[in-house]
Amino acid sequence: MRAGSPCDHGYVMNKASTIEPGLKRTLSLPMVVLYGLGVTIGAGIYVLIGETAGRAGMSAPLAFVIASLVMACPAASFAELTGRLPFAAAEAHFVDEAFHMNWLTLAVGLAVASVGVVSSATIGLGSAGYIAQVVDLPHAAIVTAIFVLMGLVAAWGIRESILFAGLLTLIEIGGLLAILAGAAVSEADILYRLDEISVALDRAHLPGLAAASLIAFFAFIGFENIDSIAEETKNPQRTIGYAIFITLGLSTLLYVAVATVAVLAIDPAELALTEAPLAALFSRMTGMSPVAITLIAIVATLNGIIVQIIMTSRVLYGLANKKQLPAIFALVHSVTRTPLLATGIAAGSALVLALAFPISGLAEWTSRITLAIFILACSALVRIKLRGTPPPPGTFIVPLWVPVLGVLLCGVLLVAGG
Repeated sequence: MRAGSPCDHGYVMNKASTIEPGLKRTLSLPMVVLYGLGVTIGAGIYVLIGETAGRAGMSAPLAFVIASLVMACPAASFAELTGRLPFAAAEAHFVDEAFHMNWLTLAVGLAVASVGVVSSATIGLGSAGYIAQVVDLPHAAIVTAIFVLMGLVAAWGIRESILFAGLLTLIEIGGLLAILAGAAVSEADILYRLDEISVALDRAHLPGLAAASLIAFFAFIGFENIDSIAEETKNPQRTIGYAIFITLGLSTLLYVAVATVAVLAIDPAELALTEAPLAALFSRMTGMSPVAITLIAIVATLNGIIVQIIMTSRVLYGLANKKQLPAIFALVHSVTRTPLLATGIAAGSALVLALAFPISGLAEWTSRITLAIFILACSALVRIKLRGTPPPPGTFIVPLWVPVLGVLLCGVLLVAGG
């Protein structure tokens, strides 16, 4: 057996043929979907809805639609790629299989890890903004506490971490549904005002819409992280593909609905100025205290941090197994069965960035790096398909034009959003 390859019983063989603890296949489709929703729904809607509205105005819902359409082709491509190569550090495996260039494989793997770190920092700042509404502590103290505690949860164990994150995911989705329900009750005429939502694509509005779509794109980042737990998923050829599409579909419905309610209830310019936009939205619509929705927003953002730290640590683990990074990053604790060093580095790096940079800048850079990774991943699938490499049985297959269109759409948003 190749060093670092997954075994069903959760152990891997090293070169000396000694058994070491490895990752364990315990995750079913519902748990993987909860992971996907947990890493997708969070700062993107709970925090960055204000940034998106500030740039797109009444076109904010359209920005989320555009971002989801750009995501669709990479999502389908990732479904096939993960079925072909169900490993941690998946994007690095995709590029390695297609191009056989060690430097490019390492660069992609590190880029994916950096997305997890920068995204964690972004979400951490969003979480701190909500926590500051209920706790009177210095900003730096709040941010530090967030990453120390979430790092410990991520190191706890993959099944335990995802079950905990799954519970938080259900709570955060409940918060979004509560906002929509509040709008239906307190703003009964809101459906009759949908014509106020702008779908204009004239030249004057395009720059703001493109910039808003780049921010909104951050809200959908997450589905691709599902592939990072492929080695811990039962029947990954089938499960990962379904989980990707379910995650993307549910996220799109929630985002567009909440964005529509937000810009109809609060002036977009005002929405952009608040650090807790959905708390302000809930209070404005219902006249009730925003404490409950603030607590849910805290849960949502903390959940996003946990799953991003998990993803980053698995990427570092996977790169070490491919001998692209020192072997110490692949060490798995015999009790928690998690890569503790990689987890600590992921949490610590995110903490440093969160203390050093503003949230909007971090979100934009996360989106840019992710778009570049998507372009390479879709290009890898094009090359693999042209080569005629047969996929494993049960793998989700897409037509060749899907990854080609993915390259084009991601490239357009990357250039237009800049």
